[in-house]
Amino acid sequence: MKVEFSNFLESSREKIHELIDKLSTHFDYVSVLGTDKNGTFFLVNANGVEIHDSAWTERGFVVRVHDGNYREFSFNELKDIEEIEKTIVESLKLNSKMEISSYPMIEEEEIKEDFSTDVEILPESVSAQKKIEKLSRMKDVAFKISNKLKNFNAIYEEVQSNKMFISNKKELSQAYVWTQGYLQPIVAEGNNIKDTYESFSGLKGVELLDEMDEKVPKVVEDAEALLGAKRLEPGEYDVICSPDVTGVIAHEAFGHGVEMDMFVKGRAKAAEYMNKRVGSDLVTMHDGAAAAKEVSSYFFDDEGTLGTDTVVIENGILKRGLSDLLSAMKLGTKPTGNGKRQSFERKAYARMTNTFLSPGKDKLSDMISSIKKGYLLEKYGSGMEDPKNWGIQIMITYAREIENGKLTKKIISPIVMTGYVPDLLKSISMVSDDFKLSGSGACGKGYKEFVKVSAGGPYIKAKARLG
Repeated sequence: MKVEFSNFLESSREKIHELIDKLSTHFDYVSVLGTDKNGTFFLVNANGVEIHDSAWTERGFVVRVHDGNYREFSFNELKDIEEIEKTIVESLKLNSKMEISSYPMIEEEEIKEDFSTDVEILPESVSAQKKIEKLSRMKDVAFKISNKLKNFNAIYEEVQSNKMFISNKKELSQAYVWTQGYLQPIVAEGNNIKDTYESFSGLKGVELLDEMDEKVPKVVEDAEALLGAKRLEPGEYDVICSPDVTGVIAHEAFGHGVEMDMFVKGRAKAAEYMNKRVGSDLVTMHDGAAAAKEVSSYFFDDEGTLGTDTVVIENGILKRGLSDLLSAMKLGTKPTGNGKRQSFERKAYARMTNTFLSPGKDKLSDMISSIKKGYLLEKYGSGMEDPKNWGIQIMITYAREIENGKLTKKIISPIVMTGYVPDLLKSISMVSDDFKLSGSGACGKGYKEFVKVSAGGPYIKAKARLG
């Protein structure tokens, strides 16, 4: 079913045009981004039920003007256009002596387009009660499976994102729905308490709940297995990374590291390695709103640049970075459609969208058979990296031991993977023909500016330092 565009933004279209006409008498460039995102968060566990607005909900406008520099102003609503015009013009007069980096005029091509997606089941077509009933059934099934289960979180979140971008030459709108869900069992034997998760996401509607329902037995089984987990002897091992671990490696290794606003600030080592080898021939990495269909897919970014598919690494060679519009102008490169804001009240930065390694030709069974002693790494917890020095650290929930080419029943938990990014990527010797993308997480720019992203890829075989 088609996702309908926001009535709030549609009713603001004339006022946006009026504001742009008035501000264009003062400035050579004017654009307005209107945002209307609404959604609901549902949680069911042994303690009860929780329903509230999604944390991704927002509604408002950001105005960008050019007076030798680019300056921005945000508003919750556009009521009195003359008053908004006055506020912007007078503010710039007061701050005209502020020394900030100058930029040339944005050169735009004329384009007018309305975009929308389809989902199987629109969120508004199913009552909150029905959604809670489905989540409650998942929780009840989990408790029937295991007498070691102490709690079970069944979480579902739905968000409709509507955006309108209008400038002197562009007029764009987009409407899409994304959903995400989590199954989180918590088990215990005496004082031994463990938990794990299974995540779900996509440009999908309420049909996501059916996907979640099917995975309840498996995630409870995984949690119980963790009760017998052993500690790891630190060292360097042959490892196979599951698609979600592969995704976080891509995200941390050459995601943040190639956000090109960091190039402008001199904070990214990747700027020194363009067209140089950073991985094995088997490593090809993509990012882009148009590169895949997941929660971070969109038709245009928060600066009105159409989404793209950017090949960041091609057969091990670093080819290009990810840019917002202003960073691209500074560096003399073509913008990649990665200008994203946490909200209409925040600045646009170069940010990742769908970040992943391309699949290869190997079979997972052959990859496992090739390892004499190592681990299959599954379920990442978190990750961080240093774009300046290329260090990486990834927290992994658990690993399955591989011995003499076969998976044993031994589970290791928790695990920390560390290393130097090029060493890790150059060690990749096998890449599976499987592929999976997940968008159930969020990404910060340092410790703030959170946005939705997705990451993933195939299984990869590499050498890694584990602790």
